Amino acid sequence: MFTILGIPGPLLFGQLLLGVINGAFYAMLSLGLAVIFGMLNIINFAHGALFMMGAFVSWMLLNYLGIGYFPSLILSPLIVGVFGLVLEKTIISRLYKLDHVYGLLLTFGLALVIEGLFRNAYGSSGMPYRIPDALQGATNLGFMFLPNYRGWVVLVAIVVCLATWAIIEKTFLGARLRAATENAPLVQAFGVDVPRLITLTYAGGIALAAFAGVLAAPIYSVNPNMGSSFINTVFAVVVIGGMGSIMGSIVTGFGLGVIEGLTKVFYPQASATVIFLVMVIVLLAMPRGLFGKAV
Repeated sequence: MFTILGIPGPLLFGQLLLGVINGAFYAMLSLGLAVIFGMLNIINFAHGALFMMGAFVSWMLLNYLGIGYFPSLILSPLIVGVFGLVLEKTIISRLYKLDHVYGLLLTFGLALVIEGLFRNAYGSSGMPYRIPDALQGATNLGFMFLPNYRGWVVLVAIVVCLATWAIIEKTFLGARLRAATENAPLVQAFGVDVPRLITLTYAGGIALAAFAGVLAAPIYSVNPNMGSSFINTVFAVVVIGGMGSIMGSIVTGFGLGVIEGLTKVFYPQASATVIFLVMVIVLLAMPRGLFGKAV
């Protein structure tokens, strides 16, 4: 068995793979948060609960309607996205002119309500979600065996993150979104339906969280607390990358996942706190984050 810096190779690469997988979820969840904050100025603390809802909707589609994993990748984000659209129209839209703390408190309350409803209905124990047959097994890379499903998660996460960045930064729709956040009355004067644009942006950010939830369902048990275990770390990722920065969320999410994975190998005691330590260091040196824009 070969070693690297005294660490068995399979152990090192296994933890590195785990870090990349966690980083994929950090990136997708922080991406949704960055889209919502960057476009709407709302700190959406309910994001973890909606990530959990995406996994649960996928589980319900499978167990109640017999709809498998791949259709759920489309249907579940759409269903949760519609739920997010209703939330924005009825509740969230009332907060746009208020201080950030009101949005934080309201969405935190929404997270507790959503998690409580699913906990009352399904309990706290996790429910398994089977990996689809097409993604069963593992591939021998020579230095390690890569589980096919985990490789699929990383690949899809990269594609979704880069596609979202391209839509926001490189398309006419993205230009409209960015302009609406800078000067909504002027954009409205040019005939753009800004309220509809804002609603669709919020629903899109929620759909990204639900999509990540479907990807997570076969890896983590589907349970009401699965979002809570991610959300604190994801907020740290968003802060480190720069609040509202799309590329910052992507790069920081994957990067911190790798750092966390390597810390579990070389200094396991610090693995639960290393991301927050990085956040403190970055905020002391660059208060706006690594990719944040100067005000």
